[in-house]
Amino acid sequence: MTLNEKNLVQGTFAQVAPIGEETAELFYGRLFEIDPELRSMFRGDMKDQGRKLMQILAVAVKSLDRLHEILGVAREMGHRHAGYGVRNEHYDTVAAALLWTLEKALGDGFTPDVKAAWVSLYTALATAMKSGAMEMAA
Repeated sequence: MTLNEKNLVQGTFAQVAPIGEETAELFYGRLFEIDPELRSMFRGDMKDQGRKLMQILAVAVKSLDRLHEILGVAREMGHRHAGYGVRNEHYDTVAAALLWTLEKALGDGFTPDVKAAWVSLYTALATAMKSGAMEMAA
């Protein structure tokens, strides 16, 4: 990620973090709207799941200067997610839900540059997670 992308991600996350619960609700609502079958992968309390989502995003955003460290954690998450039945195509669904959520939460602040920055971060994380899932399968 470029320095500008890091700044855009960190700045926009700072705007959505205070409304984390609402942001997570938007995300999961959109995720299940796009692919209703994914709902069966979430058996626990969705408010807790939403908090976990926002915590993971917060760690990733705060650690952008050490992206290589986050990618190792993402690979481990990919191991676990493979065990839950997550498939490669689900990462595209999550990306669509995340970008839609950010657009709704940020309004006019969701510029093409902001979108590109988030796509850059998500692509790095998803690629690492897919790699971890493949390691698990091998």
